[in-house]
Amino acid sequence: MNDTARLPGHRFLHSPGPTRVPDEVLHAMSRQPMDLADPRLEATIAACESGLKRLVGSPASDVFLYAANGHGAWEAVIANLVAPGQTVLIPGTGHFSESWAVETEALGRRVLRTPWVEGQPIDPAVVEAALREDVGREIVAVLVVHTDTASSLSNDLAALRAAIDRSGHPALFVVDVVASLAAAPFDMDALRANVAIGASQKGLMVPPGLAFVAVDAAAMELSRRNPAPRYYWDWRSRQSPLAYRKFCGTPPQSLLAGMEAALGLIFSEGLDAVHARHRRIAEAVHAAVEAWSEGGALRLFCQVPAARSVSVTTIAVGSGIEPEAMRSVARERFQVALAGGLGPLAGRAFRIGHLGDMNPAMILGCLGGVEAAMTVQMIPFGRGGLERAVARLAA
Repeated sequence: MNDTARLPGHRFLHSPGPTRVPDEVLHAMSRQPMDLADPRLEATIAACESGLKRLVGSPASDVFLYAANGHGAWEAVIANLVAPGQTVLIPGTGHFSESWAVETEALGRRVLRTPWVEGQPIDPAVVEAALREDVGREIVAVLVVHTDTASSLSNDLAALRAAIDRSGHPALFVVDVVASLAAAPFDMDALRANVAIGASQKGLMVPPGLAFVAVDAAAMELSRRNPAPRYYWDWRSRQSPLAYRKFCGTPPQSLLAGMEAALGLIFSEGLDAVHARHRRIAEAVHAAVEAWSEGGALRLFCQVPAARSVSVTTIAVGSGIEPEAMRSVARERFQVALAGGLGPLAGRAFRIGHLGDMNPAMILGCLGGVEAAMTVQMIPFGRGGLERAVARLAA
């Protein structure tokens, strides 16, 4: 196809990130940059900081924004909380917990992993046991991925908080909510999480490139005592009223304008309504996949219904099926862009993202496109998936 050719309508974007950007956010990002002394820039930064504090449920925390993706926010946490040679515990969730572990080790820190069982969320008892075995109290923090977008597993944060408490271990509780924030409930203060990590390109409905961390007083104090060298990521120097210091240089103004607009949309709809919308749409996807699975070639990867994410659904495929070929047909012929399998699931699964600026009609269009692509590829699937999704949305 000629790169300049225009197809009618718009392509449905159903990756779990980047997600569709609302028109209001695009319009906000189109304004001209401001000089760094312009009070309107300060107001935009303040609106983003206060909105993110409200979103994570921690009005007293410090929020630090970075011109980075989620991996940059991971590195910021490691650089500020953990000195070289010190240890963190990263419970296994699949591709993204392992990616965080590899990044941590690359920075000269030690990682204690708990094993990941395919299709299963983190077992809090395993985390508790690992902390109890650390009699020397060498583990500085427990780093948890709330929703792993590769496996589409969501972990029970309250149960993990309780496991840490039962162990009596002083490790900090650090939660990656990149894929769950503004899609599923999260309350940093109620969970007594010390740090929350987020990024712009998923439930926040902003293009990639803006990440943030929300940091409580205990984590901030540990950062001050940490002798590890750092500069760009340093929370101490970013804890400043000056925009230039807050960003260790020029702020990413367009992304901040988009973030301010996106937060306005979220709060205008209401957080409870946002969460309920995501839950309804996810249930429709799950209902469709359960119907498709009756053909014997597909199945929901997450084997625990309560752990199925409201952000993304991973669909495992049987041997002999090429999910990448099906994705290509869905994207190029039916204008539905899906995500592929990552890490250990590469070539074994495809993923449907259903978070952010999403409504029932959009997800039904996506599911219809997937059925069409599977039909073209002669993938055996149970019929009636779209009808079950409709019934679930109408219930």
